[in-house]
Amino acid sequence: QVQLVESGGGSVQAGGSLRLSCAASGYSYAYNSVCMGWFRQAPGKEREGVAVVDSTGTTRYADSVKGRFTISQDSAKSTLYLQMDSLKAEDTAMYYCARNKVMFCSTSDWGTLSRYNFWGQGTQVTVSS
Repeated sequence: QVQLVESGGGSVQAGGSLRLSCAASGYSYAYNSVCMGWFRQAPGKEREGVAVVDSTGTTRYADSVKGRFTISQDSAKSTLYLQMDSLKAEDTAMYYCARNKVMFCSTSDWGTLSRYNFWGQGTQVTVSS
């Protein structure tokens, strides 16, 4: 049973930093490597893609977070990370990690929710201005 558990959320002032973690279990993270991603959903808004990474090291970011967020993974620890710097009030949302159905993160549809078949429960990030 694949499980994804996020942690690291919290409240921070604008300009601050947070590091989110997503611990994966129930499968071999290294040997069954797929595109992994972070998504977020603010109140009253649709869930949107934030960043993805695959085993080749390819990363893709939403324009709104480029230059501020960094996605990474540690296969030995079966953990996905999202380093968030220079946080803004508009980054406030529930953040979810997700496991894609395919190995490589597509250029065109990496942010399409239906491409992901496993999701975590989310961790709340609140940025005050």
